[in-house]
Amino acid sequence: MMTDRELAYQVTQRGSQKAYAEIVHRYSGMVFSRAMGVMRSEEGAAEVTQQTFVRAYENLDTWRGTELGPWLTAIAAHTALKLLDKERRRRTSSIDDLPTSVLGAIPVESSYSAEHEARLQQMEAAIAALPEQDQQLLRLHYYEQCKTADIARQTGLSQSNVLVKLHRIRERLKNFMNHELYD
Repeated sequence: MMTDRELAYQVTQRGSQKAYAEIVHRYSGMVFSRAMGVMRSEEGAAEVTQQTFVRAYENLDTWRGTELGPWLTAIAAHTALKLLDKERRRRTSSIDDLPTSVLGAIPVESSYSAEHEARLQQMEAAIAALPEQDQQLLRLHYYEQCKTADIARQTGLSQSNVLVKLHRIRERLKNFMNHELYD
C-alpha cells in the first residue's frame, strides 16, 4: 500500500488518476464527517466534500505534510465555513430560523434595549473584520464548542497555539469594543 506522499507524487508528477482515486477512497469518509460536523446536513456535507477534493486536486502540489488527512479536513472545514457564511449573507434570518437551543436562551420578558443591540452589532462587525482563520477559531470554540485539541487537529495548529490565538483574538475584540464605547 502506497503512502500519502507516494500517492501525491503519482498524482502531481505522473498525473495518475488511479492514485487520486485512492486518495479520495481513503479520505472521503473523514472529509464527509468533518463537513457534516460543520454543515449539519448531508446535502451540504456532500457538496463540501466534493469541493474539498476538487480544491485538494488543484493544490496537491503545494502540500508538504506526511499525511493527507489533516490537510484535507482543514480544507473541508474552511470550505464549509465559507459556504455557511455565503448562505448566511444570502438569506435574512428570522427568529423562526433559530435553533430551539438559541430560542431557549432568549429571556421571555422583554429585556431588549437599543444600547444592548448596538453593542451586539458592534461585536458582530468586529468579528467580521477579523481574518478568516480567526473567525474560524471563534466559531469552532464558541459556537460549535469544540475542545482545543479538536480545534488543533482541524486547523493544523498546536493546542498551545490555539489557546494563544484565542486569547489574542479576545483581547483584540475587547480593545475594539472599548475603543468603540469611548468614541
